[in-house]
Amino acid sequence: MSLQNLLGISLDTIAPDKAQVAKLLAAAQRNIDDAQLDGLSAENRFDAAYKAIMQLAMLALNANGFRTLTSKPGHHQTAIQTLTLTMALPTQKVIVLDALRKQRNLADYSGDLVPDSAVLACLMGAKELHAHVVVWLAANKPELL
Repeated sequence: MSLQNLLGISLDTIAPDKAQVAKLLAAAQRNIDDAQLDGLSAENRFDAAYKAIMQLAMLALNANGFRTLTSKPGHHQTAIQTLTLTMALPTQKVIVLDALRKQRNLADYSGDLVPDSAVLACLMGAKELHAHVVVWLAANKPELL
């Protein structure tokens, strides 16, 4: 699979946008910070951490000149699963992030409770992805920082 293969199916091309990258990076950091607030429920902490993961995945696509077609189903899945292509994230890490996406779907659409272990896994995943994105951008797309 390549990003080009997904054009028109789940991706569209755009011009990489330094301002958008900066906004998404800052938003992801705010959501990581919010996910660590003790006064929030496990579900809201999980949602904040997951939102950071999605913002970072969207940033990765943007930095490479793509965006998901949000009018089509599966744009969260596409954004996460393309991290191996957009930012050279190891497949094992993508598998973990995709499992968190599935956990988010259960919580959002079935009302399932989110265990503390899932909150911690999601927060760790968001923090690790954030660090990876910053290093990747500095090495590969410094003009976007």
